[in-house]
Amino acid sequence: PPPLPRYLLRPVREEVWGRRGGSATLPCMLGVAPPGGFAVRWSRVDPARASETLVLVLASRGSGPSHLATRPYGALGARARLRRGHRLDMSLVLGPLELGDPGRFRCQLVLGLEDESVGLSLELEGVVFPYQPRGGRYQLTLAQAEQACEGQDGRLASADQLYRAWTEGLHWCGAGWLRDGSVRYPVLETRAACGGPGLPPGIRVYGPRDPRRDRFDAFCFTSSLTGRVTFIPGRLTLAEAGRACGARGASLALVGQLYAAWRFAGLDRCDGGWLADGSVRFPITDPRPRCGGEQDPGVRSFGFPRPHLPSYGAYCYAETP
Repeated sequence: PPPLPRYLLRPVREEVWGRRGGSATLPCMLGVAPPGGFAVRWSRVDPARASETLVLVLASRGSGPSHLATRPYGALGARARLRRGHRLDMSLVLGPLELGDPGRFRCQLVLGLEDESVGLSLELEGVVFPYQPRGGRYQLTLAQAEQACEGQDGRLASADQLYRAWTEGLHWCGAGWLRDGSVRYPVLETRAACGGPGLPPGIRVYGPRDPRRDRFDAFCFTSSLTGRVTFIPGRLTLAEAGRACGARGASLALVGQLYAAWRFAGLDRCDGGWLADGSVRFPITDPRPRCGGEQDPGVRSFGFPRPHLPSYGAYCYAETP
């Protein structure tokens, strides 16, 4: 086992949570100040690639504040700073948080040829949603799945995020790509056409798949919004819905934005509305017999109706001033 740190304190919790647009503090504390000069290196760790990316470095050449110097690195470092609540506080503050920020981080104390380190994980509160394009199910390679999620205000979900969503009630009888290139789907109620009869609920995992040739759906992850989703009632075509949103200084909402409004703002509408990708959906937080016809909350989908049909309202998104 690695030697116990002499100066760094082990964090009480190794998992830190935040929301998109907010900030998060990754704790790193010294129990006592090291003698002489030292450096603290914050980096982001990619275990799959066995690599690290520097975020911020603090160098100390003495005991006074004038002997401290910090240097940020890269795009993440531009949104990072040390908290420095007291002289032994080396905690990293990140913000505003973005969808790509979650991951593993390391606080390393460098003392000449020796070093100590502690590891922490940053997670975002969010929601996982399955996505199929207009062409139907199983149309996306891994790269296309990544693009599809990014186009809907999200990114491909991780295996941990999909598992967490399953524990919160996500059930989807369709296999989808995840960020690590694996293909899985979450099952709550098993049957012959969905996970196999007699098997327990869980996450079904496909074997190895070719990311360039095999095609599946996508499981996307998004977090809280910095703006607001509103609904315009009416019987509109897709083009009319876009113009109606534009007249209000907004644009047709993306699928991820509707899911985020449902999860974080409690948006509940029993009305189908156009979204930017040409699909029609509506969010339900209070299920009732004549509104979705299901027992669980969620975002219901009417698929991709013909865009010239004047049959639905519009879900619009605008940034909050």
